[in-house]
Amino acid sequence: MGGVSPGAKRRVGVLISGRGSNFQALIDAAKAPDYPAEIVLCLSNKADAYGLRRAEDAGIAAAVISHRDFQSREAFEAELTKALEAAEVELVAQAGFMRILTRSFVQHWRDRLVNIHPSLLPAFPGLDTHARALEAGVKLHGCTVHLVREEVDTGPIIGQAAVSVQPGDDPDSLAARVLEAEHRLYPRCLRLLAEGKVTIAGDRALLPANPGGKKSDTSGPLICP
Repeated sequence: MGGVSPGAKRRVGVLISGRGSNFQALIDAAKAPDYPAEIVLCLSNKADAYGLRRAEDAGIAAAVISHRDFQSREAFEAELTKALEAAEVELVAQAGFMRILTRSFVQHWRDRLVNIHPSLLPAFPGLDTHARALEAGVKLHGCTVHLVREEVDTGPIIGQAAVSVQPGDDPDSLAARVLEAEHRLYPRCLRLLAEGKVTIAGDRALLPANPGGKKSDTSGPLICP
């Protein structure tokens, strides 16, 4: 990602399918005067998504584009892109958007399309991550913010947040703690992306060694306690 002019806010479109709790976390973060991004559009593929109410309450333009109204995934995604570009969106954030995106959409928005996943990728891609983590007996679980690539739940990792697995955890209790971590992590990672502090090198996202420092090939993902 290239540098961003001082004081400029990147225009963000958010894709949702449901309750939109991560969308709310981004809304709340973007209220800060020094936050480098503004959310200008919310698109949902489901008319009953609660996240649409969050957009309305925040005064954010929103629209429903149902995938069921199109004969192909490509046609559906073309309509998404049309709406995003009409709103002059620069960055696209998936926040519980439950559609697998095609190569053409991912390539069109390459390095400008970001997602959050409820596991420490590359562990447990796909669905039912919390139950699978418990079944595997891992001691640490968590979430990952990454740039989107064609393969599901892959792409350069911008940040991860680890959550300890506690004795007696079930999928619901573990999911609740991971969700709290998601709400902290996603705004921080979107900030880095909007500030132009994420450099892509192959399959890796390189971050500054510190907020005001130089980029380093050895810098790892953002870890949010």
